[in-house]
Parts: sequence; C-alpha cells; structure tokens
Amino acid sequence: MSDNKNIAVVFPGQGSQKPGMGKDFCEQISVCRQTYEEAADALGWDVSSMCFGEDERLNLTEYTQPCIVTTEIAMLKGLSENYGFAADYFGGHSLGEFTALVAAGVMPLADTVKIVQMRGRLMQEAVPVGVGGMAAVISENIDIDMLKKLMDGLNAGVANINSTNQVVISGELTAIDEMEKRLGENFPAGKSFRFIRLNVSAPFHSRLMKTIEVRFADILEKFSGNLNVRNASRVTSNFTGGFHMGSGAELQKNLVNQISNTVNWRGNMQALAEKAGEIYEVGPGRPLRDFFKTIGVTCQSITTLSTAEKIFKGVD
Repeated sequence: MSDNKNIAVVFPGQGSQKPGMGKDFCEQISVCRQTYEEAADALGWDVSSMCFGEDERLNLTEYTQPCIVTTEIAMLKGLSENYGFAADYFGGHSLGEFTALVAAGVMPLADTVKIVQMRGRLMQEAVPVGVGGMAAVISENIDIDMLKKLMDGLNAGVANINSTNQVVISGELTAIDEMEKRLGENFPAGKSFRFIRLNVSAPFHSRLMKTIEVRFADILEKFSGNLNVRNASRVTSNFTGGFHMGSGAELQKNLVNQISNTVNWRGNMQALAEKAGEIYEVGPGRPLRDFFKTIGVTCQSITTLSTAEKIFKGVD
C-alpha cells in the first residue's frame, strides 16, 4: 500500500443489508436522521422504518438498493460529524459504486436513491424469479481464462472478480448447474475449490441483464443535469477496474455497462491501494475487508457506531 496520508472509503453492495442497519447512527447523530429523511422525501416512503424494522421488503431489490445507499451515506456523514472523518478517494462494490459517487459529491443523494430504486426494479423485471442465479467459485489463484473457457456455450459469465481467490459467476440456473459439473470434471489436479450458490433473486452482472440497459441509460440521462463530474475521477469504476475519467457521458456509459458486465473489484482495490495509505469499509456488512487481505492491504471495517468508536477513539 502507498505510504501517503490519503484516505479511501469503500462501500459494500447488495447482500450486506440487515434489519436494524444504521439505527445506532440515526438514534445518536442528527445528521444521520436527516439523511434518512432526505431519502424518504425523495422516494415517498419511510426509508428508516424499512431499515430498522422487520420489513420483508428490505430484501426486495428495488427497496434493498435505496436502503443500502441511504444507510451508507448516513453512516459516512455520522463519521464526519463525530470524528471529522473525510476521504480523498472512493470505491464501491456493485451497488456500492453509487454510494461512492454520492460520497464523492458526483451525484446528489435524492437523485441517487431514485435511480437505484428504478435500477433494482429493472434488474428484477429483466429475469423472472427462478430462471437465473449466481454462484461463488472459491479457490487459490483462480484462473479466470479457464473459467471463461469452461462456460463456452453456456448462458452464463463471470459476474465479479472479487479477489485472486473468489470469482462469482452469473446466468441461467441450468448453466450454473452445468458449470458446477464442468468445474468438478476439469479443475486442475491437486487444487480444490468450493462452489457456493448465492441467495439472490436475479442473475446480476450477466448478459441476461442486457435487456434493461437502454431503459437504465434513459433514467441516468434524466438526472444528468445534476452531475458534478469533476469529482468522478476520485471514484473507481467497477466496469473499467480503474478510476472514472471525469466525463459525464463516460460516467453514465460505465454505470450502464456495469449492469450486464463483470465487476472488476480486484482492479478497483489495486487502484485505490495505489492512491491511499488508509482504506476503510463503511456499511452494514464487511465483505470487502477480506478481499483487500488477498492483495496484502489492510482495510478497516466500520459497521456500527461502536466499531467507529474503537477505530477513531481507541476505545477497547
């Protein structure tokens, strides 16, 4: 990692949601409450009650996405308010990329929660429930090219390059089944792997999502007047693997392409580690910390107010 004093913040995406997320921040810090209220005003429904209660809709994609973005921004604002915390660079895994763009001042929160709610709705409508799925392949130093060759002829592809040791595939359920069989028959001798089915409602980041790209591009265009693209170069792109270039058209293109293409999270981690001497994960879950470990980089996770207290005040 760089020895400079720059700070980077990364945000987890869908799958990190949990009932009660952000509640401790909201109860104790007024700016966090205001963040939930801003999101509720934009969306027309009570975001805090969905996040803090036992509402089953929290796991429905069109609600999950705005709830996670709101919670992560509320947490970040709380860290700024309580500890003077500020970051220089930002990244986010899948949905988390939208949080990163809000955090960097590229997109307003009110616009973004509307965008991701519509994004979630489109993603769910793209493929009927029960048709598509995702699975994580876990092994040491996974050969991406080998995985792609094994998927020849299957309606599936690489959805996430999370680390050297974890790759997620996505596509039709029949293709996922076949891929598990092919891996068992063709995995390199002497190496073992785990194949873990993910509990998701759709085959995210697969070519099955391509049907919604035009509609999502139209949605982004409607909000493009409020973009502050100057700050985009401080945020990593899941699609390119590096930082956004600071062009509004390019930013929108990258966000559209992210829907049906591979999330190059490994590239994002390396780009951020080159720029920042400290990296923090802020969100309701902490899946990204372990991914950073695989490239020899320390990432401190903040999931609650008490974990923030330990990190910033040295409380045992």
